[in-house]
Amino acid sequence: MSGKKPRAKSTRAEKSRTESVSKVKAKPGTDRRTLRTRDALGDALVELMHERPFKSITVQDVLDRAGVGRSTFYTHYSDKDDLFISDVEDFWEMMSSVLDRSGESSMRVAPVWELFSHIADVKVFRGALVAAGKMHDVMELGQGQFARAIEKRLVKLTSGQGTVPAQLSATAHALAGALFSSMMWWIDHGMPASPQEMDEAFHRLVWSGVNASTKG
Repeated sequence: MSGKKPRAKSTRAEKSRTESVSKVKAKPGTDRRTLRTRDALGDALVELMHERPFKSITVQDVLDRAGVGRSTFYTHYSDKDDLFISDVEDFWEMMSSVLDRSGESSMRVAPVWELFSHIADVKVFRGALVAAGKMHDVMELGQGQFARAIEKRLVKLTSGQGTVPAQLSATAHALAGALFSSMMWWIDHGMPASPQEMDEAFHRLVWSGVNASTKG
């Protein structure tokens, strides 16, 4: 979404997690040439959004920056908004599923510190999203992707505990809402806690709720 990778951390565990984020963007079944084209177009659009208002950017501007032909562009997208949404969806899918794709065996259900670290690094792009009137759409897509990823993690981590699938689905959607609400609070209040602290706080909330529901 932002054209930037989550920043590196100092500890070995944190470095491993950060590296895993950058390695999972490719979707199974997508050929390398198509991936390179999509990445080039998405990166070009993001670069242009850093420079000027979204509404002033044309498809030709994107093509010139990416070095991609018009016919190739329209093979994949209908217009610049389609490109934008596709790039956002790719980002959220990559970020929300990084724990499973990297094989992490912890009790975390969402890569909170990775997400918050990334958000902290892209202040200019956040401003561009607000100016373009696209922040709501971006957050809505992200919350949906994280709800699905959290549900998948909960199913895996609570296997054998007698949990009800429908209950886990509802819980996952509630937790995704709580995560994105806390992220907006964190941004609006000047990021008063570290990404790691926000991760720990979120997962205390997760497991206090999940454990209470399974005992009940």
